Amino acid sequence: MGQTEDVGSNGRGEKKGRGGRRRRDEGGGEGDSRQARDDSGEATPARTGTLGKALAAAVFGGLAFGASALGRPVSKPRVWYRSLFKSKATPPSWVFGPVWTALYSGIAYSGYRTWTKPDSPARTRALRLWGLQMALNASWSPLFFGAHRPKASAVVAGAMVPTIAAYTLTARKVDKPAAALMLPYLGWSAFAAYLNAQIVRKNAYRL
Repeated sequence: MGQTEDVGSNGRGEKKGRGGRRRRDEGGGEGDSRQARDDSGEATPARTGTLGKALAAAVFGGLAFGASALGRPVSKPRVWYRSLFKSKATPPSWVFGPVWTALYSGIAYSGYRTWTKPDSPARTRALRLWGLQMALNASWSPLFFGAHRPKASAVVAGAMVPTIAAYTLTARKVDKPAAALMLPYLGWSAFAAYLNAQIVRKNAYRL
């Protein structure tokens, strides 16, 4: 009887040991699975934490409105601009401020939304295009209003439109609302490129 009980006890202990090993193995598998999910492109803590999001929002907002600030000192209508022949479709000067404020807000939020998404080739390309169109945007006002070079600014405006379109199409693969936020900006930029081109055409003799 004692031997039988020992055998039974050893059997139970072996079963428990095997069960413990199985649980540990399963736990390890779950950890590996979690690691695999992390490596597969889940958002990192920096992109999901409150502080990380706040800092990112500040960066994208700063870049967008910083581009606006670069052109503000030189973009106020002056004698030179008033003397130019312009398209009849040119809006009154007071329209541009509110329109660009709304557009820059959308640009910043679009970039921020794209940044928060999981890593992917499309996300990386979209963020690069976002930065490129922002750099082109920042250079337009200093060229047109500051340097009085409408031809050079027309080239920049012409490059902006396809760059914004490329960002929008790429961002759509990452986050559709981020792409939709850029549509008003894309339309306005195309309109601005047209106005710039008309100034070059109508003032060719003096440029």
